[in-house]
Amino acid sequence: MTHPLVFIDGDQGTTGLQIHERLHGRADLRLLTLPEAERKNPQRRAEAINACDIAILCLPDEPARQAAASIVNPAVRVIDASSAHRTDAGWVYGFPEMNAQQGRLIAQARRVSNPGCYPTGAIALLGPLVQAGLVPADYPVTVHAVSGYSGGGRASVDAYEGPDGPQGPAFQLYGLGLAHKHTPEIEKHAGLTQRPVFVPAYGAFRQGIVLTVPLQLRLLPAGVDAQRLHDCLHRHYAGAAHVQVAAPEDAAGHTHLDPQALNGTNDLRLAVYGNAQHGQVLLTAVFDNLGKGASGAAVQNLDLMLEAMG
Repeated sequence: MTHPLVFIDGDQGTTGLQIHERLHGRADLRLLTLPEAERKNPQRRAEAINACDIAILCLPDEPARQAAASIVNPAVRVIDASSAHRTDAGWVYGFPEMNAQQGRLIAQARRVSNPGCYPTGAIALLGPLVQAGLVPADYPVTVHAVSGYSGGGRASVDAYEGPDGPQGPAFQLYGLGLAHKHTPEIEKHAGLTQRPVFVPAYGAFRQGIVLTVPLQLRLLPAGVDAQRLHDCLHRHYAGAAHVQVAAPEDAAGHTHLDPQALNGTNDLRLAVYGNAQHGQVLLTAVFDNLGKGASGAAVQNLDLMLEAMG
């Protein structure tokens, strides 16, 4: 049987390059890439995407929509790493660990939208808790996250790694208009009924994320505490290959979180920190914004689709 042909459209960006690197040398698939002179040629890109078995779109939102619209071959399957289709009901959301059925849905889907980096952590923490009724769907959620500068794309990488030396700031908060494009994605897939406040930031390190969600116990159902929140997450991700939930005794010994701790992996590490005296809890997620937050997740979804193809 001929090995499936995978076309990476946009393989020169930060996400595309890492996907290409992760797939390079694999014997169970064939990679289709376009010569540099043809990468921006709409006709050649349309020919390539219609000739492949699975296309991975590593493009800005509008070009991703155009690429998807150019598909006329009904056999072509797509993984879109942009944010163009993440709240589109016609696309399967590509977070396999989100629930017990999601991996099967991804494996069988024609159209898969890869999660955003920040939403991956927020949804992983909030989704199971909202579903279990431990966090009300209308809770006034605040999400704060600090990512490596690679999350800003090539322009941001060049600012820190360009020939003239680092030009980017040590730390920068952004999204001050509270209209970041990831917010609707978090709201929908975490099961929230009210828009969360999302506060993103970049630090002067290349990749990695620490994301936090603070909770006030007085606003949660009676009897909910840090232990119950931990137990819910632990049960939800039991057996998940790429999601770890820190044991309470381990979390109690933590004094800081390193955003780069899981760089180069497709892993996601969750933890629950509580202060019973003050009635407060902090949910945290650590992962690689270019791993589980982008290219690693895309390859994980690709593998699910390939496995279903036999």
